[in-house]
Amino acid sequence: MTSWGKPADLHARDWEWQTLSDFAASDVSGASLGLVYGRRRQGKTLLLELLAEASGGFMYGAQQQTEAQNLADLGVAYARHVGAPAPVSFADWRHALDALLALEGPVIIDEFPYLVSTTPALPSQLQLALSPRGAAKREGRSRLILCGSALSTMRGLLSGGAPLRGRATMELLVRPFWFREAAGFWGLEDPDLAFRVHALVGGTPAYLEMSGGAPRSVRDFDAWVGRALLSPASAMFREGNLLLREEPEISDPTSYASVLTAVSMGRIRRTEIAATLGRPATAIAHPLAGLEDIGLLERVEDAFKSRRGTFRISDPVVRLHQLVISRDEGRLVRREAERVWAEAADTVASKIYGPHMEDLAREWVLSHADADTLGGRPSWVRPATLSCREHQQGHELDIVAMRSTPFDGDHVLAIGEVKATGKPMDVPALERLIHLRGLIPADRVRDLPRILMFSRAGFTDELLKVAGDRQDLELVDMTRLYGGG
Repeated sequence: MTSWGKPADLHARDWEWQTLSDFAASDVSGASLGLVYGRRRQGKTLLLELLAEASGGFMYGAQQQTEAQNLADLGVAYARHVGAPAPVSFADWRHALDALLALEGPVIIDEFPYLVSTTPALPSQLQLALSPRGAAKREGRSRLILCGSALSTMRGLLSGGAPLRGRATMELLVRPFWFREAAGFWGLEDPDLAFRVHALVGGTPAYLEMSGGAPRSVRDFDAWVGRALLSPASAMFREGNLLLREEPEISDPTSYASVLTAVSMGRIRRTEIAATLGRPATAIAHPLAGLEDIGLLERVEDAFKSRRGTFRISDPVVRLHQLVISRDEGRLVRREAERVWAEAADTVASKIYGPHMEDLAREWVLSHADADTLGGRPSWVRPATLSCREHQQGHELDIVAMRSTPFDGDHVLAIGEVKATGKPMDVPALERLIHLRGLIPADRVRDLPRILMFSRAGFTDELLKVAGDRQDLELVDMTRLYGGG
C-alpha cells in the first residue's frame, strides 16, 4: 500500500493525517487495530471520512440505538461497500467482526462507545477476532480503526486488564487546534482579535460554525460576543455546561461543576478548591481525577516543587460558562447580554485573558521559540513559585523553560513573565525578573537563564531601549506571539 496526501480542504492536522495515513497504508501482514478519540466537535469524523474517501476504505457510524438496529445498519453499509445486491444480515457481532476484518485497508467504526453500551462483551469479542492464531491475523489485511468521543470509554479499552490491552498499534488523540492553527482556521489576521476569540472559545473547530462565524474586527468583538456566545438563541450558549453533562461516566455533574467553578475563580490548588467547596482535600480527589480524565481539567506541575501542582481549566468555553454565563443566565435570557458583558470586564481581564495568555506564552516557548531565543530546546515549560528570604514570601513565575538531559538532570534555559493587561511592561518588571533569576536553585543552573517578557499591550520605550543592549532579554508582543519565533 501507499499513503495518501492530505486533502486540500483539511485545515492543519498534518501530524494527525500522517499518523492515520501511515497506519492505514501499513504493509505489515495481518489485521491491525487503531484507536482515535477526542472530545466532541474536534473534527474526528471529518478526518476519518476523508481517509475513507482517499483510500476507498469502509466506514460505519454507530448510533444510540439497540444492538439489532446497529447490526442491521452495519449490514446495509457493508453491502453497499462490497457491492452486494441486498443488505447483509449479521446474526451477531462475532459474524460482523469476521466480515469486517476480512476486508482490506481501512475499516472505520465511528462512535464505538455506542456499540459497547449495548454490547458490553464487544471488546472481548474483538480480542478473540484479533487473536494471533486467528484468520484476521494470519490472512487479513484490514486496518480496523475504532473512534469515539467518550474519553473514559475509549481510554478504558486499552487500560489495565481490558481485553484489548496490547492489541492496538495506534492510539491517536485528536485535540483542539493550537492557538496559531485556530487563528488560521477562523481567518483572524489581527493577533489581538485572534487572542480574544481563542480565550473565549479555544480551538475546537466546530465552534466557528456554531458561533455563526468570526467577528469582523476588534470593534465588532463585543457585539459578536453578545450575539454568538451570550445569546440564549446561540448554539454556544449552553455548550460549556453540555461538555460536562454529555460524558457518560459523569454520574453527578453538579459536584464536578462546582470544582470547575472554583478553579475558574482562581482557586487553583487542591487545598484552595477544597476550602471553597467546604470539603476536606481528600474528598475532592475523585472529581479532580474525573475532570482530568475527560479533558476538562489539567494539572500543571510546579517547575521546582513536584507537590505544588496547580489546576487549570482546559477548555475556554467551560471557563466562560462558569465565570459569565452561569452567573447571570437569568439576565442573559432576558436579553441583557450587552450589560452583562460590560459588567464582567474585570472578571474577563483577570480570570480569562490573564491566565489564557500565560497558557499561550508557555505554548509559544515550547513549540515556536527557536533555540537562539532560549539558548537551547526546552523539554518542558511550567510555572513556578520561588521562595525569597529577602521579601519573606514566595514569588510566582509564569514561565520556566527547562531542559532535561540524561545523567545531567534538569537545568533552566529561560524564565519569563506574562502580562495581558492594557499597561505596557516596563523596566521595573525586568528588574523583578532579574531578582527572581537569582532565586533559582543553583543545581538547576548551567548557564545564565534568558529572560522572556510577554505583553499584550507592548513595552515602554525605556524597556525597548534597555532590551536593545541586552543579549539575555527577549520581548514578545502579540505580533511575535502569533507570527514569530
